[in-house]
Amino acid sequence: MNQPSDLSLCEVTHENWRAALKLTVHTEQQRFIADHVPIAAIALAKAYVRPGGLTWIPYVFYSSTTMIGFMELAYEPESSDNYWLYHFFIDQHYQGQRYGKQALRLFLQFLQQQYPQCAALQLTVHPENTRAQQLYISVGFQPTGSEIDQEPVYKLVLKQS
Repeated sequence: MNQPSDLSLCEVTHENWRAALKLTVHTEQQRFIADHVPIAAIALAKAYVRPGGLTWIPYVFYSSTTMIGFMELAYEPESSDNYWLYHFFIDQHYQGQRYGKQALRLFLQFLQQQYPQCAALQLTVHPENTRAQQLYISVGFQPTGSEIDQEPVYKLVLKQS
């Protein structure tokens, strides 16, 4: 088993998109991540269609040279607080190996370095996905009390405005 400390984050490109399509979660987790499979196909479509007028950028996580996870950033370029994390998951073959929290922290570091104007990051969580809720809270996300499509919204304040 690789140690989570060797994680890297890369944008999905013409070179790795097919491998990203192969990333999956356990069948019972699918409803927590996306309505359709493969999950990366939904994310790639969003990058093209740009729902909500946002810029959508899909990313993959690698442990050494092995692709182990996925997520998508959606944001409004001129905004400081309209940043969203979508479709975050670790592939079913690598779950339970402590990658989730490390990958999330790596993404937050990346976000602060590459998007210094970003003051807050938001996400929604399926109300039955208690493991994800605990993970997000453990890195500082807090429930806002609002919902989108019956999913609670969580927010992480990165800097005070």
